[in-house]
Amino acid sequence: MIEVLFLLLPIAAASGWWLARREMRTKRDALSPTHPDFLRGLNYLLEEQPDKAIDMFSRLTEVNGETVETHLALGSLFRRRGEVDRAIRIHQNLIARKNLGPELRGFALFELGQDYMRAGLLDRAECLFGELVELGLHRKRALYSLLDIYQQERDWPRCLEVAEQIKPLTDRPVAIEIAHYHCEIAEDARRRGNHADAHRHLVLAQESDPDCVRAVMLEGRAALEDGEPERAFELLRRLADRHADYVPEILPLLTAALSRSGQEDLLGLLETLALGHASPALMRRLSEEIERAQGPEAALDRLTDYLAGYADLSVLERLLELQTEGAGEGARSRRRTRVALEVTRHLWARQPVYQCEQCGFQARSRHWQCPSCKRWGTLLPVRPEPIVGDEVSP
Repeated sequence: MIEVLFLLLPIAAASGWWLARREMRTKRDALSPTHPDFLRGLNYLLEEQPDKAIDMFSRLTEVNGETVETHLALGSLFRRRGEVDRAIRIHQNLIARKNLGPELRGFALFELGQDYMRAGLLDRAECLFGELVELGLHRKRALYSLLDIYQQERDWPRCLEVAEQIKPLTDRPVAIEIAHYHCEIAEDARRRGNHADAHRHLVLAQESDPDCVRAVMLEGRAALEDGEPERAFELLRRLADRHADYVPEILPLLTAALSRSGQEDLLGLLETLALGHASPALMRRLSEEIERAQGPEAALDRLTDYLAGYADLSVLERLLELQTEGAGEGARSRRRTRVALEVTRHLWARQPVYQCEQCGFQARSRHWQCPSCKRWGTLLPVRPEPIVGDEVSP
């Protein structure tokens, strides 16, 4: 009997070693990114089926709680679905682990900061991103997130500080953003009556971005308000020549500067500007000046010539307004014109006035920062569509 036991001991030891090795392999496979459930989860993500992906990743975390990458993916999915509380809990649990390496801890901190931002807890998110910057972990992403927070809070001095830190970390130029931050500070200073500080920041804006249209517009407005219409006109006229797309924005200030400086050739100025740029706002203003100087028929002729080349609802509205004021038409003709005018107004009210050249976002009011892609200075006035060929015969 004893001999039999001695014979069984090596077999038992070998069996124990084999079972332990099998258990370790199973455990390693559960943790491995090549685990079938992990791969299925990734496949569901690629197929834009987040609900099924969450089910797969949840199954993995139940198999073994040490699967850090799976926890990170699961938390990100919960945030995308709007379940921010669950995402926060997952990422907080990860950060609480003492055996988490620096790189994975950095990932978890960044994801938790994103959770806080999604939940509107900007102060908590700011602390986490600040910690990442100090630790040197995911520094570029953390700085961009801080920049996003400070822009939401309209804390422009801090935006400047962060933008300067981002400069050496990216190939994308941040000079345009920096110029707009200076413009924001200048506008705030001007509202407080600190004209010297406002002027200093406008100079800094133009040093950062020599093509900053906004800085020159603000400088021209300041000159006009400070009783320097000649200087304002010179600044704005030069700006109109260099940046024709911004003529509709510049036009009110430019005409005011011309009037206050004692110059009277407004019609000549408007005609000159109209030669190089098709603009609804410019053409409407030009038609008003032609009507004042030469009469409504001359204005109607000018509007008609313009509309023969451009499909422009705003200018068509102006033409129909002038048409309804004419006393020579019969009652039926006036009614038809009024109906056409109302239809045109309705359609024009639904048309975008500005469009972002970066992401295509459309708006009817001016935004210096695009609400969609968050880029600065990319919303430009929409140009009217040219009428090509013989679509409108003379």
